[in-house]
Amino acid sequence: MLAPFSLSAALTQWQFSPVVTVFSVVAIGLYGWGVVRVGRRHPARPWPAWRTLLFAAGVVVIVVATQSGIGTYDDQLFYDHMIQHLLLLMVAPPLLIAGQPLTLVLHASRNPLHTWVKRVLRSPVASFLTWPVFGAVAYALAVLAAHLSAAANYFEQNQTAHNAEHVLFVLIGYLFYLPIIGREPIRWRLSYPIRFVILVLLMPVDTFTGLALGYGSASSPGVPTGLRPAWAPSPVSDLHLGGALMWIGGDGIMFGLMMLVFLMWSRDDRASISGRSWFERARHANLVTLVATQRPAAGVSASSSGAPMDIRNTIDDDEHLAAYNAYLARLHQPPRADTS
Repeated sequence: MLAPFSLSAALTQWQFSPVVTVFSVVAIGLYGWGVVRVGRRHPARPWPAWRTLLFAAGVVVIVVATQSGIGTYDDQLFYDHMIQHLLLLMVAPPLLIAGQPLTLVLHASRNPLHTWVKRVLRSPVASFLTWPVFGAVAYALAVLAAHLSAAANYFEQNQTAHNAEHVLFVLIGYLFYLPIIGREPIRWRLSYPIRFVILVLLMPVDTFTGLALGYGSASSPGVPTGLRPAWAPSPVSDLHLGGALMWIGGDGIMFGLMMLVFLMWSRDDRASISGRSWFERARHANLVTLVATQRPAAGVSASSSGAPMDIRNTIDDDEHLAAYNAYLARLHQPPRADTS
C-alpha cells in the first residue's frame, strides 16, 4: 500500500515507464542536436537558450506527470488523476510549442530533410491537423469524453488505454495551442483577437466539466473503483476535489494563456500598426508622389552606378518629412504679383 499522498510523496514515489523515458531521451537528444547544428551553421545567430529551456521544461512536465508520484497515485486518487490531466493537456504542450521544435528542424537540417519537412508542414494533412477549428473541437471532445462519459471508466480500468490517453492529451494540447501561441511555419496565421476569442470560447468547457464533477456522485464516470487505501478520501469527496481542480486549475491556466496572448499582441510591432494599415498605405503613396515632384525625373532616380532606380524603394521617412514640409511651404507662399 502506498503512503498517504502528499507533496513529499509526489516527489519521492517514482515509477519507471520505458516509453516515457525513451521519448524524453530522444526528444531532448534531437533538440540538442538541432541547437548544436544551428550554432555551427549560424555562429552569429545561435538558437535562443530560453527556447531550449522551455522545450526541456515541457519534457520534464511530461516525465513528472507520468513517472513521479503524480503518476504513481493516479490509479487510486481521482483528484491526482486530474492534476495529471492538467499537466499533460494544458502545461506541457505550451512549453513544447514555445521551444519551436519545427522551426529548429528547418534551421538545422539540409536537403533532402529540409525539403521533406517543408512538404510535410504544407501538406493537406498537416493543414487540417493544425486547423484551429479542428484543434478546438478535439480539445473540447477530449475534456468531455475523458471525464464525463463512459470512456472515463474504460481508461481507468485498462492500463494500456490509460497510457494511450496520456499520449492523446499531449498531442491534442499541442495541436490546439500551436496556432494560438506558436510561431511555427504552419499554414494558419491567426490574428491576435481571434486567438483571444478561441481561448475565451474554450474556457467554459473546463468550467462545465469541473462543475459537473463537483456536483457528481460516487457512480459518476472516472471514479476509481478498485481497492482504496484507508487514508484516501471517500469516492464522492475525491470526485469533488477533482472537479474543483479542473474548474479552478483549468480556468486559471487558460486565463494565464490569455494573458500570454495579450502580451504577445502588445509586443508585436506588426500588430501595433495593423489597425492603421490602410492609412499608412495611403500616406506612403501620397508622400511618394510629393517626393517624386522634388526629383529631376519623376519616379526615377540615378543610383551610384548610374542605373535608374525606382523611387518607391529608395525614399525614407526623412525624405517624406522634407517633401511634406516643402509642400506645406508652397501652400502658404503668397501669390506672386504679375509684373507684366
